[in-house]
Amino acid sequence: MCDQEHFENDRLEFERLGRVTRKQFGILLGAGVAMMLPKVANALEVTDSDVNVTTPDGTADCYFVHPASGTAAGVLIWPDIFGLRPAFRQMGKRLAQSGYSVLVVNPFYRTKKAPTADAGAATSIEQLRPLAQTLSERTQMIDAKAFIAWLDEQSSVAKNRKMGTQGYCMGGPMAFRTAAAVPGRIGAVASFHGGGLVTDQPNSPHLEAAKSKAQFLIAIAANDDARSPNDKDVLKETFAKANLPAEIEVYAGAAHGWCPPDSRVYNEPQAERAWSRLLELYGKALA
Repeated sequence: MCDQEHFENDRLEFERLGRVTRKQFGILLGAGVAMMLPKVANALEVTDSDVNVTTPDGTADCYFVHPASGTAAGVLIWPDIFGLRPAFRQMGKRLAQSGYSVLVVNPFYRTKKAPTADAGAATSIEQLRPLAQTLSERTQMIDAKAFIAWLDEQSSVAKNRKMGTQGYCMGGPMAFRTAAAVPGRIGAVASFHGGGLVTDQPNSPHLEAAKSKAQFLIAIAANDDARSPNDKDVLKETFAKANLPAEIEVYAGAAHGWCPPDSRVYNEPQAERAWSRLLELYGKALA
């Protein structure tokens, strides 16, 4: 679950200093002004566009970006509760510049087109909770199949290479379930400060993901680990029993939500380390 306290503290501090009003702060984050991701060395030229993906439940508005020439392994990105916004467009573009065909989705398309968070990452979690509650295992499995099928129809996606999927916060379980929904197509799964990866239910995301043939990268925020200290051990045991390669690490000093660059708790050194591990995973599993 996203930790609203971090975002509120940031907003209050900016207001105290007289730099911005609450509304201005939200507009700045929503517009992506706070984003300053490091540049990609030897970045490929890319082509990007807003696209519509048809699913059994409607039409999903998404962002698609890929190398301008040739084919590349497909990657499906599930954003956090703040949804498809400039920060995730930039993250998707950065991944494409590293050599991947990337689809960043609006998971709330059934209810609202992006942007779904009025003030970007400064939006109240309570305002967004009803949107999150419209999603379920059923919607996630349906969408995963539709999004992967759409990627496979694109000329820029290599058909002879496995695909990857990555999720942030609530997107972590969605990435796990993507591996379960399309086990023969997904070669790599990454979760960054994913919430709800481990539950006591028989359909827990970690149990479903263990049925796949993918390799995993699970980056856990330090404060998430403090709240649920047993999750990492359950994940390690589950994937070891399934004989699936899994890198599972608690990132010291990183708070929940540390990866997106518009987050109050964005931690560039740790986010860059997590990004480098992602590229390492994709380099091995999607080659």
